[in-house]
Amino acid sequence: MSSTLTLQRRLGYYAELVRLNRPIGIYLLLWPTLWALWIAAEGIPPWDVLVIFAAGVALMRSAGCAINDYADRHLDKHVKRTQQRPLTAGYISAKEAIGVFVVLSLVAFVLVLQLNLATILLSTGALLLAASYPFMKRYHALPQVHLGAAFAWAIPMAFTAVKGDAPPLAAWLLFFATLLWTLAYDTYYAMVDRDDDVKIGIKSSAILFGRFDRRVILLCQALTLFLLVGLGLLLALGWTFYLSLV
Repeated sequence: MSSTLTLQRRLGYYAELVRLNRPIGIYLLLWPTLWALWIAAEGIPPWDVLVIFAAGVALMRSAGCAINDYADRHLDKHVKRTQQRPLTAGYISAKEAIGVFVVLSLVAFVLVLQLNLATILLSTGALLLAASYPFMKRYHALPQVHLGAAFAWAIPMAFTAVKGDAPPLAAWLLFFATLLWTLAYDTYYAMVDRDDDVKIGIKSSAILFGRFDRRVILLCQALTLFLLVGLGLLLALGWTFYLSLV
């Protein structure tokens, strides 16, 4: 019985490491990916491509959480919100976190191998962005832009997977709209940790923007809508598209 309980606890810690208890991150990454797939296909995308991207999003978001906790393992203990994360609290080792990242990334890559060569090549960018983002908060003041690029990278991949060509202008409009959207909501998220981050020397957009944080968030949201409207005009999308933006 004790071994069963121990196994259940271990699995629970792994689930927390990859944030299965907080799937909102998967949804935030999945929505723009679905936008891209539907727009690229001009309707319902091929089911195999849809399944590969949906599974890949879940896997890479989970992998990103694992490498994030590894990168922040010595910092999270100083931030009230993150002190009880499994790696910080000592329930999971640093090697285990790296192992989870590697395994999940490999499984995601196996899925991508079912797609065309151009999409496979683009996937290396996704891996580099996911692996490097957690370390960016040490080096530049806008790590949220790096996160936005990581979350938006599935968009050019989706267009390439569906169309088999280089990502068109529509893909990049959607890419930058998603990047700005991510910058907006992750700046709001970073505002919660701002005081702790200042104490330990971590950089964030919330710290950079300071008392102008809400204004910048509003600007990012407005620019996101502007780019999406531009996308609708470029592709001559119908009134239902614009209604969905309201």
